[in-house]
Amino acid sequence: MNIELEVRHFDTSAYAHENKISIELAARELRYRWFDELARAKGCQAVAVAHHQNDQAETILMNLKRGTGLRGLAGMRPVSTNPMAPDGIPVVRPLLCTTRDYIEHYLHDKRGLNWVTDSTNSDLTISRNAVREQLKSYSKSEIEHMAQTAEYIQGYIDIIDGKHTREAGVSELYERIREYGFAETDKIYDALQRGEGGKIFTSKTHRATIKKGQLCVTTAS
Repeated sequence: MNIELEVRHFDTSAYAHENKISIELAARELRYRWFDELARAKGCQAVAVAHHQNDQAETILMNLKRGTGLRGLAGMRPVSTNPMAPDGIPVVRPLLCTTRDYIEHYLHDKRGLNWVTDSTNSDLTISRNAVREQLKSYSKSEIEHMAQTAEYIQGYIDIIDGKHTREAGVSELYERIREYGFAETDKIYDALQRGEGGKIFTSKTHRATIKKGQLCVTTAS
């Protein structure tokens, strides 16, 4: 497909033993450090990784099982710093808005592409794999709701930290209109930011219309 591929091998076991950490954490540290080195060498603006909504749900469940606060419940952000190079090139997650099922559907049905499944994914002694197996009993909507909740919590954290981010704006709007049952607060927020006068959103019980930069909510007729 004429796509450049870089491959590097690590002695993950030796690194894990030397740093007294798990194989899973060792592999993560090694690859993220390498991602930053490679991105710098090639003059990249960002490192894109393939986390999706199922991965987000896994992260939240793992943090809950370990015990966590707001930041653990916030999961992964669409844009974040590299954990092994905080001052380096940022990490972006462009697939965080969609589910694994949809990605596989797109690859197989829309593009006719196959993929390779990592053989270690079947090892349920690895904590994340065990949680992934548990998630198989969750519906698509339940996984989407967990990912949406993480986004709102990201906004609450930004509000606490005094940051005027999109996430903070979406979360604040959600708190103002959640009793009316609108499903896509983020789309309403973006439409408000773009000044899309006259645009209408509906829930089972209410109707929201953008008028002169404000959101007018009325009972659905």
